[in-house]
Amino acid sequence: MIYSFANDYAEGCHPSILEALLSSNYSQQPGYGDDEYSRNAERKIRELTNSEADVHMISGGTLANLTVLASILRPFESVVAATTGHIYVNEAGAIEAAGHKVEAAPVSNGKLRPEDIKPFLNKIRGHHVVRTRVVYISNSTELGTVYTKRELTDLFTFCKANDLILFMDGARLPMALTAPSNDMDLADIAALTDVFYIGGTKCGALLGEAVVITNPELKKDFKFHLKQRGALTAKGRAMGIQFDQLLRDNLIFDLAGHANRMAAKMAAAFKAKGFSLLIDSDTNQIFPILPNELLKHVQDNYGCLVWSIVDEEQTAVRFITSWATPEHVVDEFVEKLNVRGRLY
Repeated sequence: MIYSFANDYAEGCHPSILEALLSSNYSQQPGYGDDEYSRNAERKIRELTNSEADVHMISGGTLANLTVLASILRPFESVVAATTGHIYVNEAGAIEAAGHKVEAAPVSNGKLRPEDIKPFLNKIRGHHVVRTRVVYISNSTELGTVYTKRELTDLFTFCKANDLILFMDGARLPMALTAPSNDMDLADIAALTDVFYIGGTKCGALLGEAVVITNPELKKDFKFHLKQRGALTAKGRAMGIQFDQLLRDNLIFDLAGHANRMAAKMAAAFKAKGFSLLIDSDTNQIFPILPNELLKHVQDNYGCLVWSIVDEEQTAVRFITSWATPEHVVDEFVEKLNVRGRLY
């Protein structure tokens, strides 16, 4: 079986999570997130965010996005996302299937700026069109880029001035917060968004995302939305235990940092062979532009994702490393790239 760099959730979970699940297996606990492990995880998140946030654990990213947005938006309100945004590209229209339009803003680097959102606020037909209410961003983005504190501050300030809610998809937030270019921590994220989530699925857990609601106006009745959307899990302990473990001794950030370092080694190797990158990224997603002949050799040996066609002879390819990517596999990949970029 070839080694896959196609996604960062191909492995199971960190061994400490399996050990914790096993050791706690016969402990009887209340359901629906009221167990001691979930409470511990919630307390740790409040400490890390320096906030009185409400914390809710949801099994996956698409369900988290759907539940959060459905809880905020009225039927005639919309959410703005980048054209690369996960809710716009990769969720089979889940948000729109729930009755809420996704408006897309073209971006070059995956990041939304106030000027990208302004056109959606200048609709001249009033109640004949949807009203923009939420701004959806990802950190890290779908292109592996990271928001700076200045960028997020400008965006949040703009949202507050225009009665908009800022929602951050944090499926790869641990990778963003451990990137060399990052200048924020979880407390900054909590202070500069209305609601966000900390990804577990792609960061060492079997499954789960921790939704963190900091805006008091969004907290009310959220559990009703959880239940109605099928996101309130009876055995919430399964996710509580995982986040309880991941948040011990910065484990989740150590795992994310490892993923970033493995991607950086691969990016450096591509650059050393003279290949361009579609975009500069210092998280665990890289996008080298490869000759199609070389791509065929790569795909014979490794799993990866064709991202976009650059021209008749070149293709941009996405490689993702994970919390569990063995360094020796990355080293072997690098060794197979010779001076002309051939992969043997």
